[in-house]
Amino acid sequence: MAISDKDFKALVDCHPRAMMLATQEPRILYVNRAFQAVTGYEASAVVGEKPSVLSSGYHGRDFYKGMWKRLSSENRWEGLVWNQRSNGEIYPQWLTIYGVEVRQAQCYVGTFMDVGDLAAMDEQLASLAYYDVLTRLPNRHLFQAFLESRTGHQDHSPAHFSVLYLDLDFFKEVNDLHGHAQGDELLVRVAQRLQSVLRKGDVLARLSGDEFAAIIEVDSVAGTEAFCDRILNAFKESFVVNDQPHYVSLSIGASLFPFHADEDRSLLEKADQAMYSAKRSGRFRYQIFDPEINRKLLYQESIGQYLSQSIIESHDEFSVVYQPHYMLDSGEVTGLEALVRWHHPLLGLVPPSDFIPIAEKRGWITVLTTIILKVIQNDLAKNTVKLPMGIRLAINVSARHMLDDDFVSQMTRMRRHTDQLNWELELEVTETSLVHFNDQLSSKLTVLQEQGIRIAIDDFGTGYSSLAYLQSLPVNVLKIDRSFVARLNEQSADSTLIRAIIAMAHALSLEVVAEGVESEAQRLILCQLACKHGQGFLFAKPQRWSAQLFRSLDMDQ
Repeated sequence: MAISDKDFKALVDCHPRAMMLATQEPRILYVNRAFQAVTGYEASAVVGEKPSVLSSGYHGRDFYKGMWKRLSSENRWEGLVWNQRSNGEIYPQWLTIYGVEVRQAQCYVGTFMDVGDLAAMDEQLASLAYYDVLTRLPNRHLFQAFLESRTGHQDHSPAHFSVLYLDLDFFKEVNDLHGHAQGDELLVRVAQRLQSVLRKGDVLARLSGDEFAAIIEVDSVAGTEAFCDRILNAFKESFVVNDQPHYVSLSIGASLFPFHADEDRSLLEKADQAMYSAKRSGRFRYQIFDPEINRKLLYQESIGQYLSQSIIESHDEFSVVYQPHYMLDSGEVTGLEALVRWHHPLLGLVPPSDFIPIAEKRGWITVLTTIILKVIQNDLAKNTVKLPMGIRLAINVSARHMLDDDFVSQMTRMRRHTDQLNWELELEVTETSLVHFNDQLSSKLTVLQEQGIRIAIDDFGTGYSSLAYLQSLPVNVLKIDRSFVARLNEQSADSTLIRAIIAMAHALSLEVVAEGVESEAQRLILCQLACKHGQGFLFAKPQRWSAQLFRSLDMDQ
């Protein structure tokens, strides 16, 4: 059975996507009913006109040059275009153009849909690769197209907008505790609440998992901050799923076009970096991109990569220096603290404050400590001078390492080395790491203390100060953090705080060591406050293990 032109026209008119036929000139020859429904233009108003009658002005000359170049070479072009309806409203459409021959003349067919209208997507979602099936939001691919079209060559489009990167905090716990079905339903509710905050013209997408992104129409940092505050306030109310309330927080990163970047991928990456910074700052907050954030993240990433390689392949890059502890009144040396150093061939000398937290985070701290213990043991075996007797050797250990199965045996072996010199072994644990405190940790430290190993709390006053753990853990020493000593004078509040710490420590029969003593005035005030022990540059800087170290301390006399 032959199909007539009338039948073919009826078929095209009933097609669910908008269709337009144009000549090569180009001039519009024909539009179907869906075209009229999407654009608002009657056929009589556009037939014979140029397709640019639909233009929003968002795209510059280079955009259309690229489109025609692709059509010429491949006879097809597909992408997201911002066009204008008959009432002046700007909207996004997913447009496909391909060349056809009509009565021996070259023509082009354009088919499109309004991708900003989710309500009209029901029939197309299953066949489109651009929408998230769960939340019915644009997916990462379509969001990138939205963003690329906004950052492309623009003539009259709005000059400023912001990109938000939104990530739910601790969402994995919801899936683990309540199952993925309930987690999926919660994601749907989250998407709905985010949409309720966004305005007409803003774009929201689900990138993956519990990550969302948005393009918001604001023209300043202040406007972006106000918008982020609105989102955070909206998440203060619980989400009810299956009659069960869930309190969900999220972290937000934001970048502004064109201030932070003028290219789509860079904008999204910088918003992502800012979001990561918001998480590191405590979560349930927002962070506007700052170039310093990027510098720090790149630096930390490079440190992480090089550190992993050095720990696996180049143990000789790690060394140990030793800083003495003194009696503050007499200047008598009472011990040495072993401090790790990392000298990388490209990075140079990397501060411990930069690489130790990364070693903790990446799970390398136990291996790194094992390397350092071997260095210390090799140093102790170097009998270049007659070593003093009865002093302490303090070694820093991580709470993560203490939970390792081999920790007690490692420290026992280390104690044998110090016993051979008639030295005492002391383990320093940072106060902030005591967030990992548990009965297992307490029992291990008790075993070590019973072997004669002393336990010190390092950087005391900076973290989770509590009488509870001081009474529960087998502690011998408190080391007052250098930040308090640095601000120390007779009238400072730090003097009052240090006095209180010392009084508390003495009541618990604990020794107190002041860190970072750098001036004679600080030493005198600490003596007046009944602090007997200290360390710092006033007495000596950390040095490599050598005869010179002991001679400079008058320890070989």
